[in-house]
Amino acid sequence: MPTVKFVNEKITVEVEEGANLRAVAQKNGIEVYEGPHKIIHCPGFGLCGSCNVAVTKGSENCSPKGLIETGQKFANPLLGLKILSNPDKEVRLSCQTRVEGDMEVETCPPINWHGEKFWN
Repeated sequence: MPTVKFVNEKITVEVEEGANLRAVAQKNGIEVYEGPHKIIHCPGFGLCGSCNVAVTKGSENCSPKGLIETGQKFANPLLGLKILSNPDKEVRLSCQTRVEGDMEVETCPPINWHGEKFWN
């Protein structure tokens, strides 16, 4: 069974292959939303783009990005900024990501407004 390590929370959980990353986090009491999105967000359809996580290790063990997730990069400016400011990590929507192997995940990745690669 694959394991998912939530880096910020220092929690590692075993999951079934194909498990939804957002559901795994919620089941284990891990918050994937920040700010007002803790209260108002879509029910996991990928429409709000607010359940983003950064996969720090094992990004090859994630399901491929679908059309909704790919489109959110352009439709949601905040998600686009998180992708730009985390160039060494793969930023994904947890509700659209299936676990296919071991991975490490950083919840609520920050936006680095002053990063050296941000404005390039």
